[in-house]
Amino acid sequence: MILADTSIWIDYFRQVTGEHTRKFAECIESRSIIALSAVFGELLQGVKNDKEEKVILEHWNFLPRVDEENLFIEAGKISHYNKLYNRGVGLIDCYILAAAKRHKLEIWSLDKKLIQAGQLINL
Repeated sequence: MILADTSIWIDYFRQVTGEHTRKFAECIESRSIIALSAVFGELLQGVKNDKEEKVILEHWNFLPRVDEENLFIEAGKISHYNKLYNRGVGLIDCYILAAAKRHKLEIWSLDKKLIQAGQLINL
């Protein structure tokens, strides 16, 4: 299963052409993408109109989810123990890392800091 961060979703919704966007769309159709509340919260934060909100919520309702209980606590610990805040990795990215670690998910991201943080914590 795959956990995509907001950068991947934005490219998908903007219909950026490229191999990663095409493959991502295929993964959505096969329900191989996990919907994570923090990522969808970020997406909803940036909507410009009701139509965009509806499309995002349709994806939220379609995709599988994982247990997110106490995930922000785990995210805070990951951030603290690995000094990720000092590396420019925010709490939402640590939340993504915590979810991936807990549920053994592959992270897809265009964010170099998030990718490096994932490598640092052996994801």
